[in-house]
Amino acid sequence: MDNILANISDLFDKKTPMDIAKILSDNIRSRRKEFGFSQKELSKKSGVSLGSVKRFESSYQISLISLIKIAYAIECQNELADLFSRKHYSSINDIIKEAENRERR
Repeated sequence: MDNILANISDLFDKKTPMDIAKILSDNIRSRRKEFGFSQKELSKKSGVSLGSVKRFESSYQISLISLIKIAYAIECQNELADLFSRKHYSSINDIIKEAENRERR
């Protein structure tokens, strides 16, 4: 029974690419508002067209270069640069082995 509940939980935790795009867009919109930027101001500061900023916030469509420019404008380029940089560990033993290897160097 626990296994079935775990599988159901995993099913609901899975996000589609569109779900992730919406989360990313929402996060950037929130960050834009923290800076007190309108969409037009973000467009000017980033060098990304106003239409692209609006499209990203409404339908989550944007080029990678435009996303990077926006990241610079809202001072989160390091977060974007660190994306996918963490190593995936399958167990605690993998972490321990890596730490031991670092100590030997």
